[in-house]
Amino acid sequence: MSSTASGKSGTWRNWGGNVVSRPAREVTPASVDELAAAVRRAAEDGLTVKAVGTGHSFTSIAATDGVLIRPHLLTGIRDIDREAMTVTVEAGTPLKRLNLALAREGLSLTNMGDIMEQTVSGATSTGTHGTGRESASIAAQIRGLELVTADGSVLTCSEKENPDVFAAARIGLGALGVVTAITFAVEPVFLLTAREEPMPFDKVLADFDELWAENEHFEFYWFPHTGNTNTKRNNRSAGPRRPVGRLAGWFEDEFLSNGVFQAAQWVGRAVPATVPAIAEVSSRALSARSYTDIPYKVFTSPRRVRFVEMEYAVPREAVTETLRELRAMIERSPLRISFPVEVRTAPADDITLSTASGRDSAYVAVHTAKGAPYRGYFTAAERIFTAHGGRPHWGKIHTRDAEYFAGVYPRFGEFTALRDRLDPDRRFQNDYLRRVLGQ
Repeated sequence: MSSTASGKSGTWRNWGGNVVSRPAREVTPASVDELAAAVRRAAEDGLTVKAVGTGHSFTSIAATDGVLIRPHLLTGIRDIDREAMTVTVEAGTPLKRLNLALAREGLSLTNMGDIMEQTVSGATSTGTHGTGRESASIAAQIRGLELVTADGSVLTCSEKENPDVFAAARIGLGALGVVTAITFAVEPVFLLTAREEPMPFDKVLADFDELWAENEHFEFYWFPHTGNTNTKRNNRSAGPRRPVGRLAGWFEDEFLSNGVFQAAQWVGRAVPATVPAIAEVSSRALSARSYTDIPYKVFTSPRRVRFVEMEYAVPREAVTETLRELRAMIERSPLRISFPVEVRTAPADDITLSTASGRDSAYVAVHTAKGAPYRGYFTAAERIFTAHGGRPHWGKIHTRDAEYFAGVYPRFGEFTALRDRLDPDRRFQNDYLRRVLGQ
């Protein structure tokens, strides 16, 4: 299977392999008009509609038994406006292609997540984010959106045009329409210096506020069953550019981060008792390094080991307590966790259902290897996250429903009211949206 989700014999599967659906038909529109016609035809046939990106969501947010829209012909840059410093791209454009195209034009997004396989619309619709003190998720960098709504009409929105739609549709969960184009704010390309170094878990927690305040982008990985973390600090730099050498890059990013890690997953699954020892070795395998490069080469890295993931945003001030509780839970349980726990931050934003909506947030992500049992671990972790008023990533595994979200999102009712207006017949409904947004 390639890095995109596969569609064979009418079956669609996500990247993590944990979601399967069988759409009644698939459509690959080559234009916005063709997409609008497909939505109208679905309505005539009484079918629901879902657009799907590369299947990087671990929830069934893109699953449908109706019409599956594949956007891979809707790709490329429509327009670069150097005066406004924006770029408008078709919704099916992979982030990788956007980053490369922007770099060629001497431009860059301000911040991004750590993988770039997803489409721009899939990534933004689910709230994909990196880490940042002042700079927020990819969706927070949106300046305009075009979407096909349930009646087949094309709606554009921005801060000035349809601002109520703009507030919600930047992270729209596929519930308000099919996004066809996105306008992002961009800036002249810049350099980032990355400092990666091991640090004891207790020290990271003790100094967390300082590490957050002193760095534009701070994140760390904690290896369960050990007292070790790997920290990463990214800050703007005057240069010169000093990329990771090709051989060193292959050894650290491919061999250690993917190859040895994959082998460790296999051994850990075959002999769970070895996991703590393997974790100790893994956590010490990557040594300190520093390099300077353009943003996407610093922010993103290849992820070849398939996994499933749960991630929650908790209030930033609650993150150290959340992590202490997570460690205590793992220590007193029979769980053997072979995947590191990832911790990142984001500033508050003004998007209705953003995980950072209205509050400075920290993200805690737990993973297991694809195919490994995850329910016991994720259920215990989720209990801790929800006790802190956590908000789950829309594209990652969670068990929350509309009643819960109404309690943790002050503007939840605003989103559902807009959905009632834009999609009264629930053309874009599926089981996942029924659960998270209610009927």
